[in-house]
Amino acid sequence: MPKLSSLEELKRVKDQAHGAIQMRGNTGTKISVGMGTCGIAAGARDVMHAILKELEGHDIEASVVTEGCVGLCAQEPLVAIQQAGSPRITYGKVSIDMVPTIIEQHLVNGSVVSKWVVTRGVAI
Repeated sequence: MPKLSSLEELKRVKDQAHGAIQMRGNTGTKISVGMGTCGIAAGARDVMHAILKELEGHDIEASVVTEGCVGLCAQEPLVAIQQAGSPRITYGKVSIDMVPTIIEQHLVNGSVVSKWVVTRGVAI
């Protein structure tokens, strides 16, 4: 990123970033990745990067956010998907190898990957 030389340039960059964040938040699909200490230790950071890459590869607009520990440490990394009008689905012990299947089946085909579901309709 080039060095900013004025307050106006900083405001412009901030406004652009804020607009991009709002646009992602208004898509109707929210993906939450558990990034508490337990999640990070279990590989959540790599899982989140894999999710972002997979979404980009499928040209899927989604809001991807991080959340703290919810006490399901043995199930980390946790990934929750909430689509407009559908219950929130939380997948547990998500690895980067599972991400393509979750995105393809859940978001592209509209079919929950039941064998990896930890909770349904419960916020993480």
